[in-house]
Amino acid sequence: MSVHMNIPDWAAEIIGSYGSGASGCFVLYGNVNDRLLVPEKKTVRLGSLQEFIMEALLPRFDVVLSYDPGQGLRVERGGEIFSQWPTVKDGVNLPDAPLPAVRTLTHYLKYCKNLQAVGAESPKVAVLIQQAHLICPALPNAHNHELNAMASILRGWAADMRLQEHGQAAFLISENLNGLHPLVARSPRVSAVEVPLPSGDDMQKSLEVLYDRCAAALVNFRDDFSKPAQRLTGSTLSSVEILLLRRNHAKKPLEEKDLSDLKRALVERDCGGLIDFVEPDRNFEGVVGLDGVKEWLRQDIALWRNDDLESMPMGYLFCGPVGTGKTYLVECLAGEAGVPVVTLKNFRDRWVGSTEENLEKIFSLLHALGRCIVFIDEADQALGRRASGSGDSGVSSRVYSMMAKEMSDTRNRGKILWVLASSRPDLIEVDLKRPGRIDVKVPLFPCATPQEGWALLRALCKRSGVKLEADQEERLLTQIPELLTPGSAEAIAVKARRKMITEKCSPLEALEQCLSGYLPPISPAVIQSQIQLAIEEASDASFIPAAFQR
Repeated sequence: MSVHMNIPDWAAEIIGSYGSGASGCFVLYGNVNDRLLVPEKKTVRLGSLQEFIMEALLPRFDVVLSYDPGQGLRVERGGEIFSQWPTVKDGVNLPDAPLPAVRTLTHYLKYCKNLQAVGAESPKVAVLIQQAHLICPALPNAHNHELNAMASILRGWAADMRLQEHGQAAFLISENLNGLHPLVARSPRVSAVEVPLPSGDDMQKSLEVLYDRCAAALVNFRDDFSKPAQRLTGSTLSSVEILLLRRNHAKKPLEEKDLSDLKRALVERDCGGLIDFVEPDRNFEGVVGLDGVKEWLRQDIALWRNDDLESMPMGYLFCGPVGTGKTYLVECLAGEAGVPVVTLKNFRDRWVGSTEENLEKIFSLLHALGRCIVFIDEADQALGRRASGSGDSGVSSRVYSMMAKEMSDTRNRGKILWVLASSRPDLIEVDLKRPGRIDVKVPLFPCATPQEGWALLRALCKRSGVKLEADQEERLLTQIPELLTPGSAEAIAVKARRKMITEKCSPLEALEQCLSGYLPPISPAVIQSQIQLAIEEASDASFIPAAFQR
């Protein structure tokens, strides 16, 4: 293997492992179905992962064989050399079924190895197995002879045959690592290499390549592709290529104002509905109160903008009673920082291994996005448990382990900011909310005084079109509910607007009627217990208002 272009880091890792003799069998997982920049003489083009491997990593290999569950066993390079193999000369057809095909590949690798042993000329051979997770899947407690035989053979390529010592190499291409049989995926002699989503530089070079075919779509950026490349990072090249081809055909140029919406649509589609991708349009100006919290968060954002990443927390926990605006505060934090918010949807699946595969895909996306906020609402339910329940086959504990590992990865500091929200922080595993994963725990409280409740109600009523005057405070102060939350206050404001329109009354009368018949949506005892939990979780005493410090 040789380097003859500016290849990505993951490819350089393969070259280093092979050249050093450390490994000759590689599992490529992650973004393996995307388009890549493939070298072609003095230029580059977009091609598949297999084309990249053959052109960038295997230019000096004499014979390249591939197997795909749909296409069977094929000779990609060196057909004349391969035809000299006595087995082929005897008229044996190349098999299509997985196990016979892999056995045939193994026999040919051993044949070439034996040629070397007797001093005969032996070709350099590489083998590519497409969709390896389909022919050698991870099935727990599988008593399947063919599957176990397949796993044994593939592991033997790395452990017993020492491919790199004989000028041979094998690539097992899988969409994810957790979906591959553990005998293969966890073998110490197999080198697992993740193929990431394209970086900003990859995206810019790809847009330059695509300009020849999509000039009408990219006409507004023909002098500088860096801006659309930066905004579209996190999408696959395949999705971007399809988008540009469609726009070019419709003669509809890509506009700068389109980039955010297009990126959201592309990322959500590429991730298979596992996440919601939000470009926030609000900031702290819309947050009523919480002055100390906002000041703390603004200081962290200033550090982020100044690239003082070592001073940044790994994550936040927003805790407090239901309705205290935890989700809203996260969106305002992201808008203030100018970064997107990724929210995890239901990544859990009933199929064995699918949940872990979904998490792998999500983590790969997060690494490609650059700076972003990952918001996990109802974190006490979403993050799993160290000890699995009796009916989930260990899924909960594996989710816990994967989340814990990713959240504590210091390479993500200043790039991925984890934000958890929960009204029951006591149910979140202690290890997941420790410093190093969640450094700042911010409690959010309902209004402690009638004056605070009035200020909140007046601000939310104003947004709803119910305008109240400052001098009306005294008349309404005694009717302000205790422990009023932003969620409840917003519901009152909406109800007041409805009354004002349907009953043709003044804003003051509408609000008075709403307050006179108000019943708290949540039991005060529940609110009090959740307040106590939030106080106990706070990472700094300054976050706790004086009224609650008692």
